[in-house]
Formats: sequence, structure tokens, C-alpha cells
Amino acid sequence: MVRWIRFLPVIALVATARAELTLPDFRYFRTLSIDLQGRPPTRDELDAFEQSNFDLGAWIDTHTTGPAYAERLERIYMDLLRLDVGPTFQFVPNSLVLRRQQVMGPDGMPLYVYFRRGQRRVDPATDGDFCLSFDDTGMDFPPNAAGVGTPRPVPQKSLDDKTVVVKAWWLFADYRSPSPVDRIGPDWKRRFPGFEPAPGLLEDGSVRVCKEEAQTAESGTVYVSGRPPFKKGDPLPGHRETPPPNDSGFARANRGRAVSCLTGTGFQNSVDCGCGVGLERCLPGAGPQFDPPGFFTPTHVPLGDALPFDANPKNVSEWPKLWWSQEARRFLDKIFEEDRDFRELLTSHATEVNGPLAQFYRFMTGATCCGSGADAGYTEPEPLVDPGSLPQALVPEDTATWLPVADRGPHASGILTMPIFLTKYGSRRARAHVAYNAFLCKDFVADTARLAPSTEPDLTKRPGCSTCHQTLEPMAAYFTRIAESDWTWLPAHVFPMEQARCKGDKAPGFCKQVYDPAFNKLRSAYAAPSHAEAGPAGFAQDIIGAPEFAPCVVQNVAQSFLGRPLEPEDEPWKVELTKLFVDGGYRMRPLVRAIVTSPRYKKGNDAR
Repeated sequence: MVRWIRFLPVIALVATARAELTLPDFRYFRTLSIDLQGRPPTRDELDAFEQSNFDLGAWIDTHTTGPAYAERLERIYMDLLRLDVGPTFQFVPNSLVLRRQQVMGPDGMPLYVYFRRGQRRVDPATDGDFCLSFDDTGMDFPPNAAGVGTPRPVPQKSLDDKTVVVKAWWLFADYRSPSPVDRIGPDWKRRFPGFEPAPGLLEDGSVRVCKEEAQTAESGTVYVSGRPPFKKGDPLPGHRETPPPNDSGFARANRGRAVSCLTGTGFQNSVDCGCGVGLERCLPGAGPQFDPPGFFTPTHVPLGDALPFDANPKNVSEWPKLWWSQEARRFLDKIFEEDRDFRELLTSHATEVNGPLAQFYRFMTGATCCGSGADAGYTEPEPLVDPGSLPQALVPEDTATWLPVADRGPHASGILTMPIFLTKYGSRRARAHVAYNAFLCKDFVADTARLAPSTEPDLTKRPGCSTCHQTLEPMAAYFTRIAESDWTWLPAHVFPMEQARCKGDKAPGFCKQVYDPAFNKLRSAYAAPSHAEAGPAGFAQDIIGAPEFAPCVVQNVAQSFLGRPLEPEDEPWKVELTKLFVDGGYRMRPLVRAIVTSPRYKKGNDAR
């Protein structure tokens, strides 16, 4: 009963309003407010609406700008593209994740030591594993698990020789200064909202880490141990549970070669590569598990990530993924709030980054490169975001400061080359398909041909497949030079369209990952090699140049505001809106204004 009484004054307003205002007028104003402001109108706004001099057109012009309006449009395309990366995608390369083991310090007290799984070390007892051995600790250290056994005090000499104390980036905002003093404290919630490490990371004023991980060099040299591979049953050094890493083919062929410490190749092949100054190249975890908790991140966010109902300590994989999503949202918001050309969504080289994103693009994107690609001499990837374009002032914990990046680099192409898109849609065909569907409002419908056994590798010709793949395969070719489920660019000077040594069944192993032996071409390029060289930017130009592009944008936006699909009888109206949109320079504000002032919008609101 109390709930209904609260609304009686509003009902009275409707009843006593001037004659020309009816209940549908108030319903219309309420819907406008929800669509353009993100909330129902206040009592004062209803009072203003009743005044004889109220200018509804001016009100609409005022409210087709600002954060709430931009978010309303942003949600249309975030939903169409389904740009939320769930827990199934685990971004936890060994070279990025600092795990920790608890040992007994020289004083008999518990002591945490951080390390990277797979870190190269000269000592075969600890190479690729925790830097303190059974002889140092009295414990065995199974992979991805806490140490087992009866701990004994680590000798001070072992601790000094094998570990070092570091003022880590997640504890000190000024970690790059010679004597950091700006330690995490209560004021950080105001300065860096949303930055909250898991409780286990806050126990000490500094972090003890294995010495190799504390190295700061940007490059190292390829290390070759010279050890013969261990065979089953061979005794393992230092009470190890698993054999130390073998020398890779790449290492044996490139002993002493310089490699970047910002790449997985450097991590896997050099003993000189660590986590950098203040461990800035690594993400901390509060446990030895494969994907340990690192930071509190939002959960249950019906009002958006900025206003979560709660937040919980999540595994370290969730931290960069949260900011990938926020980058896409801010990118869309900027286009809509500034009423920019909508085509920039697919073509722009610009973005905005905060501290965590700057850290990711500067130090972490190379971690997934290059696997067996190193056998082709590919050890330092061409980044989709040029590290030199990033604001140097941003520190990793600065979540609240967003700064523009005018040009991400030559391979950038709007949302098509952002990590959130490239990881959400891991395969090249999936990337092409979702853009085709979201921006041309078209989908693939198979013909009635029955699938039959076939050895035809060309899907544009295979019976039962060709109907869809004649269109899909050439589009997928645009993403040929971006690795699947990754953002690693495959440059033409290292990976030409055809590689003589990658032909035939006896080609080296790395060839089969990058080249398709059925076509002797880069994977996904066979249907349109020229598209592979044009890259995502070429795909963007094809999309925005298609006659279906502008009508599709109009359809997506109109359907969202009307709350229903467009029907055949709406076609003349859709044509009018499309002309308005194109003539207006592909800007959204005139389109939205035309939709919300149309009889269809008002009538649809009455029907609801």
C-alpha cells in the first residue's frame, strides 16, 4: 500500500495538467527520459514538462548527448557484438603470472617467495621451476600446487643468493623511483578506484621474489644448457618432480642470439629475462594454483561495471579482461557522445587507455608470441598497439585516468583489432561472421544439399558447404595475419603468402601452424590472398562500402528504441531514416532524434 501512495502526487499531476497534455504524453516523456537519460523523469522534470513554454525539441537536443545517451547506444553494439569475455578464456601465460610458495625463513617464520612457472635458470635443479630446491627448503614443489613435505629453515646464504626483495608495482605507485614511498593505503580507494589486490598480496611492504624474475633487462640472449634430454626413469636433479626444460630447436640454432624479454620467446629461451622494474611485466597471484586470485573485480553488474553490486577476488586472468571490455565501451561512448562518424567504429586508429591497459599493451601483449613461430625467425611481434604511442605517465594501478591514443599503429582498425574482439571471436571465420551479421544485418543460411563425405579442402566448392563459405571464406581471409585467439600479427616479411620450405607433408612443425598444406598458403588466405594482405582495415572498408551497411545501422538502432523488430510496412520509414543518416555524415544524433520524435516511437510506447 505504501508503495502505491508514493505515486499519488504524480497521478494527480496528470489529472490536473493542462488540457492538451494526456496520459500518453506523460508516458512518452517518461520513455524519452529512460532512453536518453537512463532513468525515469524526476518530479522537477515532470513539473517543467507541464509548463506551457516547455520546448520538447530543445529538450531532446540537449539529451541526445552526454554519458547516459552514449551508453544507451553503446549497449546496442556491445550486445550485438556480444563483447563480454567469459571465464572460458584464460589469459594466463606463464611469463606473466607470478605465483608464490610458502617456505620457512631463516628465523623459522613463514616466508612467501614469488616466482614464474617456466622461468629459465642455470641450475638444473630449479630450471623452469621454483628457485629454492628441496636441499634449501626440505620440501618438494609439485607443478601448480603448494610445496609438500616437512619445511626447514632456508639458509640465509641460499635466500641471499637465490632471491631478492622488490618494491612491487601493485604495492607502490612510485615503484619506478629509486626509493619508492607511495605505498598502497586507504587513500588509494579515492585515487585509484577499483584497484584492489586480493588480501594475500598485501601482507608485506615489499615482495621477495626469485632473482631471475627480478631482472629488469629489456633483452637477453638465447641460453643453451647442453643437457641431454631426460628419459623415463632417469634420476632427476635436486629432488625435482618433473624434468628441467629441454633445449628447443630454436635455442640450439640460435645460441647467444639477442631476444626481447617482452616476448614469450625470450621467456622460454633466455635466463636473462625477468619481470622488469617493480615486476611491472607480470601480474601477481596470491597462491600457487594455475590461475590464482589477484584482484577484486566486479560481479553482478546490472548497472554497469562502474556500479557493481559486489566485487570478489578473481583469478589474475580477469584483471586484463575487465579493461579490454572497458576499452571497447569507452571507444564506443566517445563516438556517440561526440557524434562522430559511425564508420570510425570499424576504421579508427584511435583509442583511450588507463593504467592497466597501458601496462598490458606496453609489457604483456608479446607474452603469447611466438611459440614455434620462433623457428621461422619470428621472435619480436609487430604490435597492434605501438608501445611508443602510449602515455608514459600512466602507472598500472591508475584505473581512473583515461588518456587518448591518437594512433594505435598501422594495423589498427577500430574495434576489429581490439583484444576483446580478437579473443571473444578466436577463429578468423568467427571474426568475419559476427561483423557481417552486426554491420550488414545478414547471416548465412545453408542450402538444402545434404552433406556427403568429401575430400575437397576448398569449402567454397565442397558440396553442402559452398553456399555459406563462398561468402565467408573471403571475409575470413582479412584476418589471416592475426593469430587465432590472439592479437599477434604475422608480418609479410617473415611470413610470405607462400613459403617454399612449408610445402608438402614433410614441412617443419611450425609450418603447419601458420601454413595450410592443402593450399600451400597462409591459413585462411586461400579463398582471397589479396584480402589477407589488406588485413582488417580492408575488411572494414568492404563493410562500410556495402549498400547494406547504412540500412543495417538504421535497423539496429530503430529496433532497439522501438522495442520490436522492423516489419515490412516499416520499409519506407527505414529508407527515409537511411537517407537522413547518410546525408548527415553517418552521425547518430540526427538518426536518434528522428526515431524518438516519430509516430512509431510514440505509438509503440503506448502499446507497451
